[in-house]
Amino acid sequence: MRNYFDEQLELLNVELIRMGSLCEDAIMGASRTLMGEEGFAKQVHDAEHEIDQKERDIENLCFKLLLKQQPVAKDLRLISAALKMITDMERIGDQASDIAEIIETAEFHVPTSDVKLSKMAETTITMVTESIDAYVKQDLELVREVIARDDEVDDLFLEVRKEIAAGLADGINPTNSLDLLMIAKYFERIGDHAVNIAEWVEYSITGQHRNNEHQDY
Repeated sequence: MRNYFDEQLELLNVELIRMGSLCEDAIMGASRTLMGEEGFAKQVHDAEHEIDQKERDIENLCFKLLLKQQPVAKDLRLISAALKMITDMERIGDQASDIAEIIETAEFHVPTSDVKLSKMAETTITMVTESIDAYVKQDLELVREVIARDDEVDDLFLEVRKEIAAGLADGINPTNSLDLLMIAKYFERIGDHAVNIAEWVEYSITGQHRNNEHQDY
């Protein structure tokens, strides 16, 4: 019975890795769409749909493990954390799709901000990757690295916001500036979701959540 349960936990890891990879694809596609590359908006929307399906699949797997296998405390934390993590991953897919949609329906070009937005995308991809790796490896050090990277994303957002404000003062189209600000905000939120994932990984390892709403089983 335990061997079967361990196999199902390994399947859960595989599915989470796949969902995380789809999130990476969505963020990268949004970034490349921002850079003016053709065809990547569709990649983002396709990834979002796959992410939604993967959320349902993982949710069903978790419920089966909870209802049929009677997991012990450590396993229960792993499964509970996974259920929370997929919610944040689904939102990452939504926000990447929102970025692509803004770009598809708007025309703008603010080169200095674009570079920083691309860096925000790269950093959030790393955060998502490391947060999933941390879950699979049960690695607290990776958790801390993800949480620390959020400061980089926040700093980049503030820089983009300052550049947009300066551009408005110089007469840049306000509609285009608002679009860029919204894109920057979505990237910043993606970083926040990656931190949420990392914090749930921490909970799965330690039994303690940083907001103290959840304690060890």
